[in-house]
Amino acid sequence: MAQLELNGVVQRYGNHSVVDGVNFSLEAGSIACLLGPSGCGKTTLLRCIAGFEDIAGGEIRLHGKVVSQAGQRVSPEKRRIGMVFQDYALFPHLSIEANVAFGLGRNPGEDAHLRVRQLLATVGLQGQGGKFPHELSGGQQQRVALARALAPRPELILLDEPFSNLDVGLRERLSAEVREILKREGSTAVMVTHDQNEAFAMADEIGIMHEGRIQQWDVPYNLYHRPANRFVADFIGQGVLVTGTVGDNNSVRMELGTLTSDTPVECNETCAACDNGCKVDVLLRPDDIVHDDSSAVQAEVLHKAFRGADILYTLRLASGTQVLSLVPSHHNHALGEKIGIRLDADHVIAFMKHEECDDPACEIKLEQQVKPITWLANSSAS
Repeated sequence: MAQLELNGVVQRYGNHSVVDGVNFSLEAGSIACLLGPSGCGKTTLLRCIAGFEDIAGGEIRLHGKVVSQAGQRVSPEKRRIGMVFQDYALFPHLSIEANVAFGLGRNPGEDAHLRVRQLLATVGLQGQGGKFPHELSGGQQQRVALARALAPRPELILLDEPFSNLDVGLRERLSAEVREILKREGSTAVMVTHDQNEAFAMADEIGIMHEGRIQQWDVPYNLYHRPANRFVADFIGQGVLVTGTVGDNNSVRMELGTLTSDTPVECNETCAACDNGCKVDVLLRPDDIVHDDSSAVQAEVLHKAFRGADILYTLRLASGTQVLSLVPSHHNHALGEKIGIRLDADHVIAFMKHEECDDPACEIKLEQQVKPITWLANSSAS
């Protein structure tokens, strides 16, 4: 049985649906993330799961028991849910040990004190229990907030933008540490964030939200390599859509070359078949385009972003199309310089061009492994 289930959950403010028919389930011990831009409804959804807000439709279940439905809501304190807030919400007048023990009752016994000490050791704060929140760094305060949420052994942990107040380096390190702590405790957790690096570091499963709906619920690998629609493709990672044409033998021809697949190009059933000449937009990630001095395809350097080991180049092809390429940083080229590039893609995702089909559902996906690329004789031609 799933630890958490959401079936058609709707939440409205007035006539505006902030959460619009959300469905997902989470098994015990899994860590999930609701990821999306500001205003997409992810924090509202988290508050509905916590029991802080009523829902207008659908239902929320914990261990098979309905805790929220239209007109009925189990109060937050009866849901056995631990909450880690964005601002930590520690009590400044209580010691660290007392903060962690807060959820264990007014008069915790010896077992409770042992639990607190064990948790402080688990989060790397052994021996810090006598200090007060203002004596700790932001990262340490976040660990205290997590330990407090874990103390009563809740059935579910909810984390609301837990690392947003921290600097980038600490955020990345702490997200990996928090995942390890949650896994060690066997906790089931749902996190909300707009930062995909945090989501990838923390979560087993990620739900991409947009305009109150889950666009895709999947593992991080599939979100990056097999996005379900254009929004997910644009939101996750970096990439560009390059025009291509469906050709013979399961191929897609582009200015950069031809990609040939093991299986036919498949269209959505609502659209005509993707026959020869069908126009598509092919998603290319920076790692799909490799710097190759011997390549006949030349591209002009428009912009470069130094990233230490790599440089992210924005390149302009002969047609004016711009693409991205991640290149080892010892290949340091000047703006305006032309460099050779070639395709090196293991997967390819393509979408039907909008002018070819007005139906938003008309999207194609080439999600299968691709054979080695067959280069066109005139590969720089459009």
